[in-house]
Amino acid sequence: MICRLVFGLSLLLVWPAQAAALRLVDDVGQTLEFAQPPQRIISLTPHLTELLYAVGAGAQLVGADSASDFPSAARALPRVGDYSRINFERILALKPDLVVVWVGGNRAADIHGLRKMGLPVLHTQATRLGDVPRLLRLIGQASGHAGEGDAAARDYSMRLAALQVQSTQKPPVSVFYQVWDRPLMTVGGTHWISDALALCGARNVFADLRSASPAVSREAVLRRAPELIISGSDAPDMQRQWQRFASLPAVKKQAFVQVDADLLHRPTPRLIEGVVELCAAVAPYR
Repeated sequence: MICRLVFGLSLLLVWPAQAAALRLVDDVGQTLEFAQPPQRIISLTPHLTELLYAVGAGAQLVGADSASDFPSAARALPRVGDYSRINFERILALKPDLVVVWVGGNRAADIHGLRKMGLPVLHTQATRLGDVPRLLRLIGQASGHAGEGDAAARDYSMRLAALQVQSTQKPPVSVFYQVWDRPLMTVGGTHWISDALALCGARNVFADLRSASPAVSREAVLRRAPELIISGSDAPDMQRQWQRFASLPAVKKQAFVQVDADLLHRPTPRLIEGVVELCAAVAPYR
């Protein structure tokens, strides 16, 4: 009788710990609890896929969006849609125990649909260069790889801190960063590319805009008179588009540069490499 009582009390003590073996708060303040780390994870953006691999959770991925292509193993994952729409039936068929989404990158309607189906959803947000370590820790914790996530976060932070721009008496070069042409899109002051430009001794001419990826008019670009126009490697030919605006300082200097979009446009550990490339592109115009 005493043995049974002791055994029953031990179960009561162990059960709450098992039921909340993994507990975390995501980037929208939602609390998630798992009895054990999720073993069937779906990622809905390329950078989240890359972050999951970076913390050692690649083997737990069972699906990803159509643009997830790094590392090379990600290309073999079943596809569940893209930034414009996801396939709910395909996601359900993969039986995920966690879906990782990007608030502001994935459609709000798609995120709502996932939650409506009762799927556990980890909401993430990224806007600044300094968000990457936090994401690595959050995703490491959510996937059961907290140690790996913390190590990757420390490595990124050290590499970011090591990036230094030589001081100069010259004012920062003014830059228009062109994300796309139709509509004409750029980055605002809350985007990590704006942070990166400042780190490289440049000034985002649209840094006063609070939206991360605002659409702007050509007239607005002309008024702000950038000395340099930069775009990602996935953008259309920007140099040809601007040639007819001969009064634009960047056109007068033929100052047009493209950088690797996969490095600079994804908030992952490789973003450091993108910043280094951006600084090298800016340097001749400082």
